[in-house]
Amino acid sequence: MKLYFYGADKTVTGSCHCLEVAGKRILVDCGLQQGAGDKDNSTLPFAPGSIDFVLVTHAHIDHSGRLPLLVKQGYTGPIITTRLTAQLLSIMLRDSAHIQESDAAWENQKGRRAGRDLVEPLYTLADAQAAMEQIVTYDYEQEFDVCPGVRACFYDAGHLLGSAMISMTLRENGVEKKIVFSGDIGNVAHPIIRDPTYLKTADYVVMETTYGDRDHQPEHAYTEELAQIIDETLSKGGNVVIPAFAVGRTQELLYYIREMKQKKMVPRVPDFPVYVDSPLAREATHIFSGDLRGYTDEETTALVEQGVNILAFDGLRLTQTTEESKLLNQDPTPKVILSASGMCDAGRIRHHLKHNLWRPECTVVFVGFQAVGSLGRILTDGADRVKLFGEEIAVRAKIVQLHGLSSHADRTALLRWINTYSPRPQHVFLVHGEEQVAVAFGETLRQAGFSAHAADYTEVYDLAANALVQAGVPFLDKKKAAGKDSSVYQRLWNAGQQLLEVIRHNRGGANKDLAKFADQIKALAEKWDR
Repeated sequence: MKLYFYGADKTVTGSCHCLEVAGKRILVDCGLQQGAGDKDNSTLPFAPGSIDFVLVTHAHIDHSGRLPLLVKQGYTGPIITTRLTAQLLSIMLRDSAHIQESDAAWENQKGRRAGRDLVEPLYTLADAQAAMEQIVTYDYEQEFDVCPGVRACFYDAGHLLGSAMISMTLRENGVEKKIVFSGDIGNVAHPIIRDPTYLKTADYVVMETTYGDRDHQPEHAYTEELAQIIDETLSKGGNVVIPAFAVGRTQELLYYIREMKQKKMVPRVPDFPVYVDSPLAREATHIFSGDLRGYTDEETTALVEQGVNILAFDGLRLTQTTEESKLLNQDPTPKVILSASGMCDAGRIRHHLKHNLWRPECTVVFVGFQAVGSLGRILTDGADRVKLFGEEIAVRAKIVQLHGLSSHADRTALLRWINTYSPRPQHVFLVHGEEQVAVAFGETLRQAGFSAHAADYTEVYDLAANALVQAGVPFLDKKKAAGKDSSVYQRLWNAGQQLLEVIRHNRGGANKDLAKFADQIKALAEKWDR
C-alpha cells in the first residue's frame, strides 16, 4: 500500500500522484507542467501501461494536460471524474492538443531553415479524442468501487465547475486506510460554484498549498478595485487587458462585471464594451450556461430559476476568429479584453500584451496565480521590458495583481480546511505549492500538532507502515543537477524512474530472462558511468 509522488512536488503545476494497492496502480491527476522552460513534459516518470485506473480532480490543464500523452503512450483503462469535469475536459484537451500541434509546426518551420530534425507534438487531437473516449463519470458524494479493495467518492472542491476532492478507502492484507486528495481547494464566497467541502476523517491527506503563505483581499475590496480600474483606465482612453484562464476564471469575471454594470459601479463609462477573446473561453461559457444542476451555489441556482443569464450583459462580445481578434487592437475604442492564457505563456493574450503593454494609458490586471518563469510572473515581478514574438516591448502600462480573485483557498482557509479533521490524520503530504511556501506551511502544521511534510518528486511512502520508503529529489537539487540542460536531464531522470517500474514488474519472471535483463542494464550503466 504505497503512495508515489510524480508531479507538483515543491512546485505548483504538473499534479500527478499514484497509489499502489491490492495489486493495482491508481493515478490521481496527470497534469501538464507549466511556467519555467526547464520542464520536460514528454516523458512520464512511470510506465503508462502499468497504470490500471486514473482519477481526475478537475479539468485545469495543470491537473489534466498529460492525459492524452498517457493514452498515447499505452494507457488503456478508464479515466474517472465528475460529469461537468468531463464536459470541460472535452474542450480543454482538444484545445491543448491544438496548441501542441501548432507549437510543433512553428518549431519545424524554423527548424527546417536551420537544418534541425523535425519535432513531434507532445500529443495530437486524435490522442485527446482517444482520452475522452475512456472517460467514466460519477456525481458528487456517489460512492463507487474503483477495483476490489478500493472504494472512492468525489466531493465538491469549490475551485472550478466540477472540481473534486477524492476520498478513497484502501484495503490490503487486512489493513484499511482512508486517504483524501484535496485537489485544488477553492476560495470561499466565490460566484457560481459552491464553497469547498469540509471533510472530517482520513488517515492521510494529500493537500495543496498554492497560497499557503498569504491571505486574499476581502471580496468587496477587489470587486470595487476592479470597477475603479476599469473606470479610470477607460475614461483616459486606455484598454484594460485581463489575462484569464479560459475555463473558470473568465466566467467568474463575467459574473462580476454583470454585477458591476447592474450596480452602476463604473460611472464614467457605464456602457463599456467587454470582449472575451478566446475560442476555448467561448465554448466554456456555453457549458457554464448549460445544465449545472447539483454544481452551483444557492445564489446562482436561484438566478437561473428566475431565468437570469448569469454571464450575459449589454456590451459583451465573444470573438471567435483570428481576424476578429486582430481587429480588437485596431479599434481605438477603450475596452476590456479578457483573453487566455492566464499565465500569458500561450494564446491570444500575448498579441494583446504586445499591442497594449507599451501604452501608459492601459492597465493589465492579473487575477490568478502566476508560476515562476511564466510571462505573467515576469510582469508581476516588475519587468520594465519583455520580448514577444521576437520583438522587445517596453512595459509602460500599469500592472495590477488582484489576489482576491483567486480560485484557490488562501492560508487562513487552508488551515480551516485541514483543522476540520478529527482525529488528526496520521500524516499530511503537502503538494502543489512553490518550495518555500509548501515547506513553511508544513512547519505551521507541525507547530499546530500535525504530522506533515512537503513531499519531494519521486518520493515513495508506505501507507500501511506510515513510513517513507524512498526519498525523492529535492526541487532545488534537481534543478542544480540539471544545469543548463535541465529539460534533457529531467527526461533522463524520468526514463530512469520508468526503468525502475519495469524492473519491479519483472519480479517473479523466469531466471533466464531476468539474468539477460540484468546484463543489459549493467552494460548500459558501465557505458555511461562517468
